[in-house]
Amino acid sequence: MKLKICGIQDTNILEYVCEAGVDFAGFILANDSPRKISNDFLSSLETFNFHGTTPVFIFVNPSVDEVKRITTNIENPILQFHGEEEDSFCQQFNHPFWKTIRVKDSQSLKAVNNFPSANALLLETFSGDAYGGTGKVFDWSLLKNISLQSKFILAGGINSKNIKEAAYLNPWCIDVNSGVESSLAHKDRNLIAQIIKILKNE
Repeated sequence: MKLKICGIQDTNILEYVCEAGVDFAGFILANDSPRKISNDFLSSLETFNFHGTTPVFIFVNPSVDEVKRITTNIENPILQFHGEEEDSFCQQFNHPFWKTIRVKDSQSLKAVNNFPSANALLLETFSGDAYGGTGKVFDWSLLKNISLQSKFILAGGINSKNIKEAAYLNPWCIDVNSGVESSLAHKDRNLIAQIIKILKNE
């Protein structure tokens, strides 16, 4: 089972995540997020040695130019679209992409059929006033009644207390963000280490 640590803004944390062998490191480019990376940090990623970790860049309703800035300057990124983007928009960049489905109820999950080009679907908790990073878990029992043909990534409120339960749902990848923060937007390497240890013992 793969692991993504999302919302990284700090080089020291990024180095730790890569050295620990985490599969994916997520970087948020959405203007309204407290975890949005700075231009200086983004520039530093152009020459950063990710080792075996794959960078994932998270957009919310971006312009084409915003996405191309990443695909032009970063080697082998995954693009994650978190807004109202349609499949045709996401696939035009000829890069692997993940599409976020914000889960409110069983009806929300019907949207998984709208993104046949996605390399994976990320299931996140719906919020009326935020596109993500709510720290809240959606009703995971909804997943028992559907068949997901694509790889699915489980996100939303996952931490060291519930990650075992998350793993039992057998997602392709688990996405952790606020669950490894000591305060808003500040990643804690000890909390990251806990998550890694629990997953490795699964």
